[in-house]
Amino acid sequence: MTPSTTFAGRTVALFGLGGSGLATALSLKAGGATVVACDDSAEGMARAQAQGIATADLRDADWSSFAALILAPGVPLTHPAPHWTVGMAKAAGIEIVGDIELFCRERRKIAPGAPFVAITGTNGKSTTTALVAHVLAQAGFDVQMGGNIGTAILSLAPPAEDRVHVIEMSSFQIDLTPTLDQSIGLLLNITPDHLDRHGTMENYAAIKERLVAGAALAVVGIDDGPSRAIAGRHEGPLVRVHVGEPEPDFDGLSAHGAAVWRGDERIADLTGIGSLRGAHNGQNAAFATACAEALGIDAAGLQRGLSSFPGLPHRMEEVGRRGRVLFVNDSKATNADSADKALCAFHDVHWILGGKAKEGGIQPLAPLFGRIAHAYLIGAASDDFAKTLEGRVPYTRCETLDVATRAAAQAAAVSDASEPVVLLSPACASYDQFRSFEERGDRFRDLVRAIL
Repeated sequence: MTPSTTFAGRTVALFGLGGSGLATALSLKAGGATVVACDDSAEGMARAQAQGIATADLRDADWSSFAALILAPGVPLTHPAPHWTVGMAKAAGIEIVGDIELFCRERRKIAPGAPFVAITGTNGKSTTTALVAHVLAQAGFDVQMGGNIGTAILSLAPPAEDRVHVIEMSSFQIDLTPTLDQSIGLLLNITPDHLDRHGTMENYAAIKERLVAGAALAVVGIDDGPSRAIAGRHEGPLVRVHVGEPEPDFDGLSAHGAAVWRGDERIADLTGIGSLRGAHNGQNAAFATACAEALGIDAAGLQRGLSSFPGLPHRMEEVGRRGRVLFVNDSKATNADSADKALCAFHDVHWILGGKAKEGGIQPLAPLFGRIAHAYLIGAASDDFAKTLEGRVPYTRCETLDVATRAAAQAAAVSDASEPVVLLSPACASYDQFRSFEERGDRFRDLVRAIL
């Protein structure tokens, strides 16, 4: 745990007692603050009480006694409407911050030179975070990984000069971190997402930009318009990352042909690394390369780290093989842009898709339809997706994942392709049939293992 001591001797309000909220309350208490916590659910309140955290209905609280409101990232700060605690905090004239802001303040207080890598992007940030942490750990660094991936930041060991924190940050977390000042900031990409929480694409991009604006070194992808504009106006040290053929005069890193390049020099080889298959993973590897080089890892150390990366569950996860057929779990692909990355990595795809559709559906994937041998539709999006595929891709309405997996496996087994792929890359949220993309991916993995 990192005790948060910057509110020692004062009282703070905290709303949101999920995993990160509870960890924040415990950190504040360990740091000497008095915490009054609240949650919409009785279960959340009970969990906090069981761990010695004082709880109360903040609607009835004396807000003049609070030094700050600590807000969980899942609670709306601005859109579609501010949470009621936000209005009460503003009326009381107190600041509203999140757990990563508390970490940043603690870092400045106890170890201002401690390496701190923060990573964001619409897609790919979890894989890049895990990859950066793995490469650094393989090179001998004491690495703490968390934030939006797995472990709440204040549950990690405290910042120290010889310890690296590698932290994934969502736009919600950035919005609650006004003094973010990390050593290295990575911005992978920006495509429309979470607009219900940020109002407009411009607001969303502006929040993402804040992650690199305060970094000692910014690493920014330049393959989409908003990110390219951010790189263009950035005034500090900057590494640009590009997916595409390397150019001799390009002053950044390029991901192309299963390798990472600086100009026409090959920096890292990704050939045969199943966990880094596809152009999008080439981009992830380029970001990891920039980070590793900034922290003094040599080429051999970088290559060892990349080659041994096991990948993440539900993100282009190679579940297994049956004869020539490869089964891939990409359940994390909850929108078309993310599914695009998986489809680009394979040919002769037996594609399982569907669920609760995002805006725009799968029409943006039309240029990749030639890679699809057959589509297997599940969930609430089936009617809309069938209309998009009609006359362009053969498809079967399967309704459920178990039916789709069996049908795809049977068809792939008789394919003439050298490596037919059964790919779960739904391009949809999971909430119509599953509680999370993790549950959906776990179910697919179990179904495949029963076939193998």
